[in-house]
Amino acid sequence: MLSKGQLALLAEHGEERRAEIGDVLFRVGDLRYPLIAIIEGQAAVLDQKGAEINRHGAFGFLGETNLLSGQTVFFTAVVTEPMRYIAVEREELRTLLFENSALSDLLLSTFMARREGLQARMGVGVEIVGPHSSEATRQLVEFARRNGLPFTWLDTDRPEHAEALAQVAGLPDDEIPLVRLPGGPELRNPSAGEVCRALGIGNELARAETVDLLIVGGGPAGLGAAVYGASEGLETLVVDGNALGGQAGTSRRIENYLGFPAGISGSELTVRAVSQALKFGARMATPYRAVALEPAAEHHLVRLDSGQEITAHAVVLATGAEYRRLPVPEIESYEGVSIFYAAGPPEARHCVATRVGVVGGGNSAAQAAIWLARGGALVTLFHRRADLSETMSDYLIHDLERAGVLVRGRSEVAALHGADGQLDAATLRDGERIALSYLFLFLGAAPCTDWLGGAVALDGDGFIRTGPRAGTEAILETSVPSVFAVGDVRSGSVKRCAAAVGEGAMVVRFVHERFSGDSHDAPFARAGIAPAPRE
Repeated sequence: MLSKGQLALLAEHGEERRAEIGDVLFRVGDLRYPLIAIIEGQAAVLDQKGAEINRHGAFGFLGETNLLSGQTVFFTAVVTEPMRYIAVEREELRTLLFENSALSDLLLSTFMARREGLQARMGVGVEIVGPHSSEATRQLVEFARRNGLPFTWLDTDRPEHAEALAQVAGLPDDEIPLVRLPGGPELRNPSAGEVCRALGIGNELARAETVDLLIVGGGPAGLGAAVYGASEGLETLVVDGNALGGQAGTSRRIENYLGFPAGISGSELTVRAVSQALKFGARMATPYRAVALEPAAEHHLVRLDSGQEITAHAVVLATGAEYRRLPVPEIESYEGVSIFYAAGPPEARHCVATRVGVVGGGNSAAQAAIWLARGGALVTLFHRRADLSETMSDYLIHDLERAGVLVRGRSEVAALHGADGQLDAATLRDGERIALSYLFLFLGAAPCTDWLGGAVALDGDGFIRTGPRAGTEAILETSVPSVFAVGDVRSGSVKRCAAAVGEGAMVVRFVHERFSGDSHDAPFARAGIAPAPRE
């Protein structure tokens, strides 16, 4: 609920309006809407089928994360009692949130809670109709999960979704899955980019673009670089092939991040970071996957999978790493149905009162196990080491015990058992068979550097060399001048969220140092960059 002071503050930045019973304030499929702060009266929020989600009265407000991100509206708001309210448009609200921390904390935490509520609700958002045996279907479902989109998957391979089978009957394989957008058209086997553009997510890039600073990867390191680069006047573009936030964005709660004693979810940290970068003028473009880096003397060219070419005077590689999969047969047939790589509301709603396995010995595995256990699942954590303290923070080890998670050391999954994508059991290396309905995998990640094609020096494990190991003094610069690497993709980096953000912030200083005094570099001169002081 808003305080009187917060309502008055919003009134200074918005427009007071009135509405009568039955008036629609906004509806499913709208491209934008304002924050609605209610002075008096009441409104109901309805899903796509007209079922009521909740109601808001005086001192309440309407909105969720799409109000800030620009995504298509996923619900309808109808006046149920004569209303007097304040409408604050998105651009004005975004600026206000950076000026008033108390209001920002209230709105952002509420927006995130509402988004999680929508994710857990069937029949809201995007509808994906297709079988789990279809790789295109599984990839689109995973993309929706990674981006935190409310969605419903009608898996036509499952008996309970037999009615949905008629919806795709007769369609050729290359037109499956069928995707229905909120209030919009049906798409047949769309790419992730086509879904994003239809939902209004991110910027659509021109065929050729030129920027001062290109950041490849939108995890904590990339977003940190975006905030500092844009705030210091650089024309900054972030491209990411999956979802902004990276692996950290899927974390249920980060409890050891400085400044958040009660912890912060990865999704909320991502929303805050993206909003901050946008405030300073950075652009975000997803899903655009980089496929080639072509260095040059005064600028570099990055080619994207959809054909775009980005020319940049400085490039920051923040591509992070991809989830490792279990080396067991037929794992792909279970993925997205009973095997997951993140523990969010869409997955958790299936796990109540079921046996769940979490595989991994790091902090992410612990956080997922604790959250699932607190949600009512019977959770076993499997890890291959003898002692969890080698890879896990001490406070999480104690939290596992308090949450009732069974920890099995020196345990590795060797085989999976089930049918139609639904897991029944797993067999360990020692031959023991354990009944499990769901499995969550947190096995670390491999660096996303295959696309570089030898353009920069890598270490033996494929991570990017920087600093003296790459033949340069700047600790974050690669073997190619003005190409930098930050975060998990960098060889020798500390695999912690705070460290990644720190590297992203620090890299902008090295960008300045690389170009200070170079008169040929017009964009940096235009940004007003002064020579960096030497310490």
